[in-house]
Amino acid sequence: MSEKKPNVWDGFKAFLMRGNVVDLAVAVVIGAAFTNIVNSVVKGVINPLVGAIGTKNLDSYSSCLKDPCKVAADGTVQSGIPIMWGTVLGATLSFVITAAVVYFLMVLPMSKYLARQEARRKAKEGTHEIIEVTELEVLKEIRDALVAQRGSGHDER
Repeated sequence: MSEKKPNVWDGFKAFLMRGNVVDLAVAVVIGAAFTNIVNSVVKGVINPLVGAIGTKNLDSYSSCLKDPCKVAADGTVQSGIPIMWGTVLGATLSFVITAAVVYFLMVLPMSKYLARQEARRKAKEGTHEIIEVTELEVLKEIRDALVAQRGSGHDER
């Protein structure tokens, strides 16, 4: 009796056939498209607002760790050690905006929706239980009344 060992190909097929893989693929594609929207908001809205205070390009904010700092137009460092904290600030703003949009436009409404659905389900289950208990009590009262009538009817005859 030799047991067939599961091979790598069978395991891979089983992995691909799970629904989580498809959901993950859809999430990655949507996330990539969503990144373009967030980058556009940062470049078109946030950077100009920051530009009202200073420069419109956050990448131009930097400090020099070792003087003199000279960076060419293509971004290569010619001398010194520049700290490009504006780039980090821009990436941080993009992350915060992405997180806020995802939370307020997707997570929060879905949480509220699911909570309402759960409350409706519980209310519906609770209503059925109350109705069933009430109906049972009414049926017991009817039974008791019929028994009482039968008992009193037999006594009169």
